[in-house]
Order: sequence, then structure tokens, then C-alpha cells
Amino acid sequence: MDEFSSYFKGYEFSLASKWIQARSLWIAYPVRETREKQVELWKKLIIDFCRTQKIFVIGLEEDFPLFSNSIIERSLNHEARVAFLSALVADKRAEWLDKNHRSCLILWHRIQDWADLLYWYIWQVKENGLEDGVMTVDEIRSGTESRGTELHGMDRTVLMRALKLLEHKGKLAIFKGTSADDEGVKFSL
Repeated sequence: MDEFSSYFKGYEFSLASKWIQARSLWIAYPVRETREKQVELWKKLIIDFCRTQKIFVIGLEEDFPLFSNSIIERSLNHEARVAFLSALVADKRAEWLDKNHRSCLILWHRIQDWADLLYWYIWQVKENGLEDGVMTVDEIRSGTESRGTELHGMDRTVLMRALKLLEHKGKLAIFKGTSADDEGVKFSL
């Protein structure tokens, strides 16, 4: 099994199995309608791939497995990568992390959706014995309670934005300790 295929092992990545091997996916189309369909397909591929691999940041100057396929000897050029990621940014499914567009934060869930998942998770944890309604940010991202959830291993930036949204809605309070590791959350469920 080559490096590219190993990323899809154990996951039914239906678009990948059907489309990634197609050489036509890797060609920039001059016809607007065809190009729009290609952009939509790449947006879905990027979101699905990042979700299954728990990838939150794509660096354009780094090797990103989805953007090259050694089986058919094809890869996206820089312009195509920027175009597809910019389309995600326009849909509010990604954000450029720098003004030169070298790094992109992928939002496989929108921040509001992350906040909803987070609130549900906190409610579940509290129902299962969280005594005082207080957790550290790191417990949410990497604690035993978050194992097996989409929150486990979550990008800290995305988590903090979701927490701030919930704080703004009055559902929790974020408090700071002496370091970033000491940040905590008190829930108002």
C-alpha cells in the first residue's frame, strides 16, 4: 500500500476511492461550470480528509497528502491549492492564518457547530459526575472524558473560539491561570 492510500485505510472515503484516482480531478478546467464542480468536489475532499485525519491546519509550503497522488503521478500546483482553500475560506469553512496565505485553518465544523458539540459534551460529562462544573482547557482537548469524541485532540485555537462563543452566550466562564496550561472553564448548565 502506498503512502497516499494508507491515509484512507479503515475509512470509507467514498469520494477518494471514486475520484482521487481520476486524472480529470487534477486538471484545471477553463470552462466555468466544470471548474465550479471541481472546486466543490475539492472542498468536500479537503473537509472530509481533514475531519477523518483530525487535521486542523494545512500549510501550503508543506507536503499535504491530499494534494498529491503518486499512483497517477499528479499533484496540485500552488495556484490550485490556494484556489481550493480560498473557496473554503469564502464558505467560512476555513481561515487564512497569515496575510501571505501560507497556512490555513480548516473548520470541518463551523465555530457555532463546535460550540454546540462542546456544550453537549460538557452536559454529558456533568451528567456522569463532574462535581463542580470546572474543567481545564487541556482536559477538554485531551482528557480521558474526551476520548472517542471529535473534541479529543482538537486544535486549541478552534476550541478557544468555541468556548468564547459559549461564554458570550452566558453558558460558561473562562478563567486564566498562571500559564496557558492553567486555563479553565466553569460551566453554567
